[in-house]
Amino acid sequence: MNLEFARYSLSNGIMLIVRENHHAQSVMVRGYLRGGANLDPPEKIGLAAFTADVMRRGTEKRTFNEINETIEAVAASVYVNAGRHLLGFGGKSLAVDFELLVELMTDNILCPALPAKEVEKLRGQIITDLKELEDDPGGLARRYFREILYPPDHPYSRPVEGTLKSIPHLSRADLLDFYQALHPHGGIVVVVGDVTGEFVYQTLEATLGQWAPTHPPPDTAVPLPAPLSEPIRSLHKMDNKSQTDLVLGHIGPQRVADDFYAAYVGNTILGQLGLGGRIGHSVRDNQGLAYYAGASMLSGLGPGPWFVYAGVNPAAVDQAIELILTEIRRFNQELVTDQELADAKAYLTGILPLQMESNEGIAATLMEMQIYQLGDDFITRYPDLIYAVTKEDIQAAARTYLSDTVYALSIAGPYQGTASDES
Repeated sequence: MNLEFARYSLSNGIMLIVRENHHAQSVMVRGYLRGGANLDPPEKIGLAAFTADVMRRGTEKRTFNEINETIEAVAASVYVNAGRHLLGFGGKSLAVDFELLVELMTDNILCPALPAKEVEKLRGQIITDLKELEDDPGGLARRYFREILYPPDHPYSRPVEGTLKSIPHLSRADLLDFYQALHPHGGIVVVVGDVTGEFVYQTLEATLGQWAPTHPPPDTAVPLPAPLSEPIRSLHKMDNKSQTDLVLGHIGPQRVADDFYAAYVGNTILGQLGLGGRIGHSVRDNQGLAYYAGASMLSGLGPGPWFVYAGVNPAAVDQAIELILTEIRRFNQELVTDQELADAKAYLTGILPLQMESNEGIAATLMEMQIYQLGDDFITRYPDLIYAVTKEDIQAAARTYLSDTVYALSIAGPYQGTASDES
């Protein structure tokens, strides 16, 4: 599979990638700027996400309602959001409305009003969402898992969306400071759809390309987190619930790590194939202890978590934990089977062609290629990267990142067991 695209550079250094696709009448824009929750001060958790959301809620040219009315009139969409390392922006429209889409999208970046009224409305919505999270065992298990997996002073230990303690104290001035620190340096925009590369370049150069702040770009470097040296548990009791959620795991590889693909294929076998891989088969299918079970690996610009998750019968939590640890131990000690390896490779090589059937999927793939500098021929090489993984590679990755003796375990829900820590 080969994917042709054009690369441009805007005057301010933002990289522009354009993939012409004249089989559909729509166009998809996906952009990123360097800087997300990794820039949140420890006392201002959630600042990046809060700021990004408010940037979408009115500009110097249009109110929030006027923006919504405009995009609804042409069946378009625009967004601004923030993740751990990146602030994302973009949208989708018919190709004939591309210039309007760019105008709305770039106004969010170049001249957001950050209206005080919308700041307070959004604050209320965030606080409501965070209060609802307090009643969600699955969400709490994942939140507390990060808190104990990463050192307390590391950005990865903090929730991107903020906390009930931090959000009430973030002022409009804080949001303005975060916005004013944004910079085009290292920015990327991907456009896919029924447009020509030169037209896209000229349109974005005349708008986003003119953004030239005088301040230097923010320092977005994040230190590598120290790995765990002993097992650690967190327990959040919720006796009014009928299910206990648990998350057990470790710090995994970065997306650009040499052993990423070994871990990627391994995670598919451990917790993704079928209805949850080995974990789902053992904990849910064979023993009937879980409502759901599987594994996930969140590799990115930094070393994200590699973890097992399960929603468990409260009476069987300890038994489920032991089964999970047994599967991790077996994953370290025994090579995966030929059939498991073949199934995982077939599954993973089949995902990409399906993703490339839509403008959204193409844009996401092209963006991933640029963020992680995977090379312009990545799509062509991808099947070979997957099929090159051996059983021994998977075992080596498991032994590097997974352990049945040193791990973080977060439990939320009804529990009468022996977890040593309680939140």
